[in-house]
Amino acid sequence: MADEQEILNRWRLVLGRYAAGQIPFPEGNGKLMEMEEVLDYLYSREYGDDQEIRRERRGGSGDSQLTVPRWLTKIKTLFPQNTVEIMERHALEKYEMTELLTDPEVLRKLEPNKELLKTIMQLKHMMKGEVLELARQVVRKVADELTKKLEQEMKKTLFGRLNRNMSSPVKSMRNLDMKKTIRRNLKNYDTETKQILLKQVYFSSRMKKFNQWRVIICVDESGSMLDSVIHSAVMAGIFARLPMLDTRLVIFDTNVVDLSGYASDPVETLMSIQLGGGTNIAGALAYCEQLIEMPHRTMVVLVTDLYEGGSYHHLYQVSSNIIESGAKLIVLPALDHDAVPNYDKKAASVLADMGASVGAMTPEELSGFIAKIL
Repeated sequence: MADEQEILNRWRLVLGRYAAGQIPFPEGNGKLMEMEEVLDYLYSREYGDDQEIRRERRGGSGDSQLTVPRWLTKIKTLFPQNTVEIMERHALEKYEMTELLTDPEVLRKLEPNKELLKTIMQLKHMMKGEVLELARQVVRKVADELTKKLEQEMKKTLFGRLNRNMSSPVKSMRNLDMKKTIRRNLKNYDTETKQILLKQVYFSSRMKKFNQWRVIICVDESGSMLDSVIHSAVMAGIFARLPMLDTRLVIFDTNVVDLSGYASDPVETLMSIQLGGGTNIAGALAYCEQLIEMPHRTMVVLVTDLYEGGSYHHLYQVSSNIIESGAKLIVLPALDHDAVPNYDKKAASVLADMGASVGAMTPEELSGFIAKIL
């Protein structure tokens, strides 16, 4: 009997209070009525202009007294976390409740996650003042979490494959910075043994420039590439801190913007990106070609779906120039944890035949691929 009532309760919540032949809730069950209220606040938008008419027919229901902040508070107390995230996503994406991102009180209540980050990136042009500052805090928190997840595995992949017989690519006797090591460890001097205890040994970067590779990450900022844009920004931040890589970051639509100065800070990168617009891949690659100084120690990582808005002939010509110079051209139609590509297969085939490395990758797979090249 209890199972049957549970099934009826679920159907009652699915059908809503305005359904014909309404299924009654059990008496005294206030939680179910609260659940119905918050569901109705969101999903009654499905009725569009008929919403008020339906309410009038059911007289006595009245308009919901919920506000967006109260609605957010209630769904978090009434539903499990995975359900809350689904409802927040529906509110933002399906029903365009953009007040979720223009009210500071609302933004404080939202759970920082990648879906919220994506929405902020799409709507940040609407934000000002306190809301914009709160949005930046959300972006930083999500970017930091993504970095933490990726950085350890990527460094392990890069350093492990490159230096099987060494503990570090730069920690060698010829790079030992003795003066700095002594100076920084003076606080650890043991007066009894008259010895300095080395808590940290420092190495100079004199040899770093000789061994560096330049990695130019060129990212299509069209809306369809949003997941890849996020991961590209995070990866650029990780790469920028690695001693063997000189990282440049370029984003493009019909215009090209060089964000290399922000490459080490994914937050600044993500807040600088303007999603949408056309796509001029050839123009972006032509700019990247100008950044190549030592071709045989340069990788151009092009993140795009390859749907060129300009001339494919120009795209192929610039790509050919980069490859023939000796630089590595890596084309990624997807760069995220799912790595599900949607791209121009003909263009991908032409570029692969030229000698470009073409294929959707997860961030870990890209780091492994770069390690092999290095």
